[in-house]
Amino acid sequence: MPITLRWAYFDHAAVAPLSAPAQTRMVAFADEAAHTATTLWPQWSKGVESFRSGVARWIGASPAEIAMIPNTSHGVNLVAEGFPWKSGDNVVTFAGEFPSNRLPWDNQQSKGVEVRSIECPGGEVCLDQIAAQIDSRTRIVAISWVGYASGYRVDLDQLAELVHSRGALLFVDAIQGMGIYPIDVSRTPIDFLAADGHKWMLGPEGAGFAYIRREHIDTLRCTHVGWHSVRNAADFGNARLDLRPEASRFEAGSANMVGLLSLAESAAMFWKVIEVHGPEAIAQRVLRTAETLIDRLQKAGATVLNPWQEPHRSSIVVFDVPGVSPAEVRGIGLQHDVVLSCRGGGVRASVHVYNNDEDLDRLIHVVEMALAAGGSTGKIV
Repeated sequence: MPITLRWAYFDHAAVAPLSAPAQTRMVAFADEAAHTATTLWPQWSKGVESFRSGVARWIGASPAEIAMIPNTSHGVNLVAEGFPWKSGDNVVTFAGEFPSNRLPWDNQQSKGVEVRSIECPGGEVCLDQIAAQIDSRTRIVAISWVGYASGYRVDLDQLAELVHSRGALLFVDAIQGMGIYPIDVSRTPIDFLAADGHKWMLGPEGAGFAYIRREHIDTLRCTHVGWHSVRNAADFGNARLDLRPEASRFEAGSANMVGLLSLAESAAMFWKVIEVHGPEAIAQRVLRTAETLIDRLQKAGATVLNPWQEPHRSSIVVFDVPGVSPAEVRGIGLQHDVVLSCRGGGVRASVHVYNNDEDLDRLIHVVEMALAAGGSTGKIV
């Protein structure tokens, strides 16, 4: 991780730094595109298909159920806009969702779809409250795997069981969990999932993937079609609307080759760790580091605002420094090459697997400086 040469980086829940493999592939692609152009296009396309297969193995799916997408918002809209809604249907979601997993559902209200938004105190997602909102007209429950502001991690097994027992389908915005926590859609029957790679997967913006369970591919209408959506896609002179039977039908046009190939290189690092150490290794490491950070923050005088316990703890830690505004704490951090953000009413530190004790030392030093500044000058706002 080249970022470590200067920064103690704790803002992966916003935009992560590129991994070295992703950076190398981006630079190499630029050179290839400049000097060889379309002569290497078949090789690039083969690389994207290899990534599709790798993603499928990663999450326990079939390559036919994976679509390459530019961002999570696109993946949400594939489902929200493509689902065969009828007036009077409803979707259940959470009031604390990131806008990408809220606005596309709100946009269906013009079709007569009711959006039922659950208020969960402190960001905790309560299954009883979800159950109370589901009725015979609920078609989809849409929720984030990990709350971007709260850091609350949903138990997807329990949620999927609840949703399906009530006859609804489950959409998961996985961007704040993918890369850290293991997931197996062959065991956990999620219906739809979307994530892009610029957070925990340490890839570039503009490249990600969606999962659409095979039996739902024909359910969703293709709202955008293009040359890549159909069978015999390369037969440009005889184009006809004969959609591919796979999720790739939702990839209307040319792929973001450089983004996907770079993300593939970054993902390969995760796959290697899983291969050597097992599917839980990354999560275990990250959660131990987050637990250590929580302990040290409290000892330093900060207040942790999201002290979730297993299995709901995540790598997102939100805290408050008494007498000092979150923006001021973030500013002090930047002055000392420590990157944080302001979310959830406090300072958000999002810990990744490569963050080490030295990084934590630097973060705690920022908290100590903020406390000293607040104590000597009064509340900093």
